[in-house]
Amino acid sequence: MISRRKVLGVFVGLVLSGQALSVSAEPLKIGYSDWPGWVAWEVAVEKKWFADAGVDVKFEWFDYVASMDAFAAGQLDAVGMTNGDALVTGSTGAQSVMVIMNDYSNGNDMVIGAPGIDSIKALKGKKVGVEIGFVSHLLLLNALEKNGMTESDVTLVNVPTNETPQVLASGQVDAIVAWQPSSGSALELVPGSSKIYTSADEPGLIYDMLAVSPSSYASKRAEWEKVAKVWYKVVDYIKDPKTTDDAVAIMASRVGLSPKVYKSFIEGTKILTLEEAKSFYKKGPGFDSIYGSSKLSDDFNVANKVYDKPLDIESYIDPSLTLGL
Repeated sequence: MISRRKVLGVFVGLVLSGQALSVSAEPLKIGYSDWPGWVAWEVAVEKKWFADAGVDVKFEWFDYVASMDAFAAGQLDAVGMTNGDALVTGSTGAQSVMVIMNDYSNGNDMVIGAPGIDSIKALKGKKVGVEIGFVSHLLLLNALEKNGMTESDVTLVNVPTNETPQVLASGQVDAIVAWQPSSGSALELVPGSSKIYTSADEPGLIYDMLAVSPSSYASKRAEWEKVAKVWYKVVDYIKDPKTTDDAVAIMASRVGLSPKVYKSFIEGTKILTLEEAKSFYKKGPGFDSIYGSSKLSDDFNVANKVYDKPLDIESYIDPSLTLGL
């Protein structure tokens, strides 16, 4: 279970403009990783917008799985996770509340076939490298279903996502499933390989969220409201043609890529405006709702024995922070 962090108000015997200062013992700690919808936070970090908003935030950079592990260990107040992975992390006892919807994947998650594999149907009887139980696995199952196939039509080879390009290049598998930057690396590393299904074929299958520990959210809601306001300042900066190039340059620098290359990554990520995010918080059974998408992820997780029993989906989603802006 996530440990509660004691936050002590330290009163300084000092008055500025007639107001006593109180200093929070620790900042909000947020884990983020190499995905455009989370790398976007770097814009606010570099521009010092959190200080301008009056909230003390510390962003910590991780590999994706390591970020979830750190959150589960109580080392972070919040972390960037997909909605499906928030459920997986919660099933281990590290409950979270998804309060900010950063984006949904719009092409960056891909099924990539080796040379000669040019369709999902061509995978029948073939080996597919995928990180079993993660969101890539769900994407593959959806692709198979849309093509009249099931998981039994292929042989799954469990491969960590960051190793999929090398595994495809080695010829050990006939296809892989990965997200950027691994998916892009695979296409570059294996001449003649091609994307045969992507998250753009099923918008809303994968939502990327900021998930906060319930204790931090309850005790520091006012601070999280400020974080949410800064997030939409970032979104506006990315989408404004006058500042897009600067935003892309900041994001590209964080991950060590050229702005030209990174711009294509952003195009495969549907970073959501405030109004768009509000629309996806409406309850519904399909992928156009965070509730419907999360229920489908929950069904997938139970069916694949990621955890044993269905979770209370609504306890993982709090739209009020977004709807209140």
